[in-house]
Amino acid sequence: MVDLKVKIHDLRLKNPVMTASGTFGYGEEYKDFIDLNRLGGFIVKGTTGQHREGNPFPRMAETASGMLNAVGLQNKGVDYFISDVYPKIKDYRTNILVNVSGSTIEEYIEVAGKINELDHIPAVELNISCPNVKKGGMVFGNSCTAARKVTQAVRKVYNKTLVVKLSPNVTSITEIAKTVEEAGADSVSLINTLLGMAINAETKRPVLSTVTGGLSGPAIKPVALRMVWQVYQAVKIPVIGIGGIMNATDAVEFILAGATAIQVGTANFIDPGISVKVIEGIEEYLTRFKINSVKEIIGALEV
Repeated sequence: MVDLKVKIHDLRLKNPVMTASGTFGYGEEYKDFIDLNRLGGFIVKGTTGQHREGNPFPRMAETASGMLNAVGLQNKGVDYFISDVYPKIKDYRTNILVNVSGSTIEEYIEVAGKINELDHIPAVELNISCPNVKKGGMVFGNSCTAARKVTQAVRKVYNKTLVVKLSPNVTSITEIAKTVEEAGADSVSLINTLLGMAINAETKRPVLSTVTGGLSGPAIKPVALRMVWQVYQAVKIPVIGIGGIMNATDAVEFILAGATAIQVGTANFIDPGISVKVIEGIEEYLTRFKINSVKEIIGALEV
């Protein structure tokens, strides 16, 4: 038996496979397909201070080797999560993380502070790809200054494991990663979606109501792998890899590039049982190469 256990700061995972926010609902939606307790963890959808309807339809579009989405953080707010969702999911024997989102630093503080009081939520993932409405819509994660401010602010009210999710739509993702590490992040997860768009040539109009949206799926994997490899060399905190992971081989590649754990996202829409298959595939890989622990291959890429 190989050892699949990994550690993200104080977060102990039975295996390195988690599911990505926005692709897995609140976990309950997948319980008929997989045993959620087998996961290293799952991350619930983006949670904001107040109810959000999200963007108008159409807000999803299939693309070559991927998909675009512009859902717009549709959720019923943090208070609804605490009163109606948390009681249903809190007893799963795995790590449950909440993706914390907001349009102002005050909103991030509000949501993180409330989640901090929940005994069965051991970590949050800070989504800094949200537009700061007080700064004209500039995304928090696109500026070292803004990323530092929001991370420091949340760190003051949140005393468990703090993961910061990084946007790839920046000049230097390593600079953002080092900035949030200095500001108190315990881990970074990357990458969030790449900004893209789709056009209907017949109507001469954008496919998405918002014109642009977030590109995910296999199309972004080479970019995500490159960024994980770069960030792993730039920071001392654990890296969580995301971006186009469709099978166990993809997951192993991210771990070799430096990821301590990975998140399966778009693949959940294609095969709701894919995360368990990825766990089993990683185990098979380690067995085939006679490797005792998955920790032995973290960052083991030979360059």
